[in-house]
Amino acid sequence: MRFASVLRRDIDAVRNAIELPWSNGQAEGQINRLKVLKRVMYGRAGPELMRARMMPLNHRN
Repeated sequence: MRFASVLRRDIDAVRNAIELPWSNGQAEGQINRLKVLKRVMYGRAGPELMRARMMPLNHRN
């Protein structure tokens, strides 16, 4: 019941998610990737190595 009430409250967002072709999945995937890298490397590497791991391959020097 609680889930249904939240859906009803945000009905415009639910309709848009169903009807529109756009998705933020690609952005969310990149954010998730960065968070995982930060979690894995916490306390093990300095900022330079972390920056190198987070940059896409085509942007590395």
